[in-house]
Amino acid sequence: MKKFMTKPQKPPFGPLITAMVTPFKENLEVDYEKASSLARKLIQEGNDGLVTAGTTGESPTLTHQEKLQLFKVVKEAVGKDIPVIAGTGTYSTLETIHFTQEAESLGMDGVLVVCPYYNKPPQEGLYQHFKKIAENTKLPIIIYNIPGRTGVNMTPETVERLSYIPNIIGIKEASGSVEQVSEIARRISRAGTELYIWSGDDGLTLPFLSCGAIGVISVAAHLTAREMKEMIQKFFEGKREEALALHLNLLPFFKALFTTTNPIPVKAALKLAGFPVGGLRPPLIEASEKEIQSLQEAMKFLSPI
Repeated sequence: MKKFMTKPQKPPFGPLITAMVTPFKENLEVDYEKASSLARKLIQEGNDGLVTAGTTGESPTLTHQEKLQLFKVVKEAVGKDIPVIAGTGTYSTLETIHFTQEAESLGMDGVLVVCPYYNKPPQEGLYQHFKKIAENTKLPIIIYNIPGRTGVNMTPETVERLSYIPNIIGIKEASGSVEQVSEIARRISRAGTELYIWSGDDGLTLPFLSCGAIGVISVAAHLTAREMKEMIQKFFEGKREEALALHLNLLPFFKALFTTTNPIPVKAALKLAGFPVGGLRPPLIEASEKEIQSLQEAMKFLSPI
């Protein structure tokens, strides 16, 4: 068993992190060269870090070896000073531990670990799952609560319990609930622990900032990194009206990105923006004409990338 790391005194990964899509070739093999180019592009445009092989990266249809190769390729592309966070969560505690250890051996800067999906463990099962993973790695862990995909919601009480574990440093909160984020922030403040909250929904970034979040793990920042970074900065500078204006300008694009299953729209949006990243692996499908039209309309309000 590995020793816990010391809890960081400030967010180790920055406020704006993009959950990267996985580029594919025409035959739907992973396009590692394009993945490297996309990673560099995202950092150049203002992202503080990247998540690889998350749900936006089509992790359910990537093989284990493809994920490991993506971790390696993306890290090499952006260099040692840019954090790359590996998506290593599964519905098996032992499998997640082994996968996290492999990511650690490749030099990843942290891991994003989703709540176990489909088997719907109770709250004590969630706590033990993350505790055991944390005990077996030195990497910083961001827990990922997304009940719409996993079928289970991690309660603020469980999040508070996990905040006492030193290398559990943050949560990507995608419950869609301002009240839940507020309650997590309240409990963390009362407990005196360090746990950073990232929004898991682009459209809720600004509301979540007002409730204690520090930023967002984003889909939209594939195309809107500069505006989103500015919105977050304006908020923390106390320029709330300017932050709100940016949020409202981005809102149509946020909505267009989720007219159907992620990452279908963002891959279509990247193609429209002149940076195609290939298709999607089944059972996901290409965006419909109606969805593309919705994206085109929303993208009129964006700055050129």
